[in-house]
Amino acid sequence: MENTELVLWTSLAIGILFGVCAQATGFCLHRGLKEVWTGRSGYKLHAFAAALAVALAGTQLAYGQGLVDIGRSLYLAPTISWLLLPLGGLLFGLGMGLANGCGARALVLLGQGNLRSLVVLLCLGIAAYITLTGLLAPLRLYLAQISSLTLPAATLAPGLPRTVLVWTLVGGLLLFALSPRQSGQRLGDLLGGLVIGLLIVAGWLTTGWLGNDPFEPQPVTSLSFVAPVGDAIQYAMIATGMSPRFGILLVLGVLSGSFLTALLRGRLQLEGFESPRQMARYIAGGLLMGVGGILALGCTIGQGLTGLSTLAYSSFIAALALVAGARLALALNPDKT
Repeated sequence: MENTELVLWTSLAIGILFGVCAQATGFCLHRGLKEVWTGRSGYKLHAFAAALAVALAGTQLAYGQGLVDIGRSLYLAPTISWLLLPLGGLLFGLGMGLANGCGARALVLLGQGNLRSLVVLLCLGIAAYITLTGLLAPLRLYLAQISSLTLPAATLAPGLPRTVLVWTLVGGLLLFALSPRQSGQRLGDLLGGLVIGLLIVAGWLTTGWLGNDPFEPQPVTSLSFVAPVGDAIQYAMIATGMSPRFGILLVLGVLSGSFLTALLRGRLQLEGFESPRQMARYIAGGLLMGVGGILALGCTIGQGLTGLSTLAYSSFIAALALVAGARLALALNPDKT
């Protein structure tokens, strides 16, 4: 089997495992943040912290052993936009709040028959491509040019020994993940987080190690769900003129894994919108996530796990802005679900 085929089959397997895990455990950063902000008990945010701890440790170990050159990823580019990164994160977080979940969660919910998520994903994917290569692309490039900033270093605290920084952060995340709460399905949520974290590492190894072919170079990346959703929509329309890639098979895998898990658990059920007002809110959420995800170079998974696992400054900026946007959405719509 050639490297390209091996990467595609592996990315499909990673997507299926993500879909199975997220469907079974309800893994979702947005849900975890809402639990904390509304005073409810639960371990969704703890699960995300566990995922980040595993992703950070595994990614840095793979990098340290020379298996993956994360320096080739877009997250560690030396030049960032001081305007678009926080703006994109804020827009994505706001859209996530309006749509009641991010792109990854929408894929999982679509797999179990949630038609609201289909609308969200179509809006997200189309808006992402409009921003990436379409009508908004010239404006995006212009704003990126006038707000570009070259950092002295692309990663957090470059003066510290890398191992000290990494294991300090991993230890803090695990302490938070294991801290007690009043109630909740602790074991299932934490196991789900551990699996998701391992899948982030598997994504890096798939593109940066299995796909490390000098004759057919591939982008070094891991899980993300903004541009890949747009790629999947485009591929569905022009498959004969476009080659499959890591993100497209990842999206297909998540849908497949979620569908199979929902089927086995008896959770398949068609769900639609309750009102035109709700539909408008979800459409707005999808559009904002598509635009914001491109500007911020990722989503809750793309920046919140994959990007942060590289210790990139840009990922910390985008992730903080994303959380702020989600908090703003909750303040604007405190009773919406």
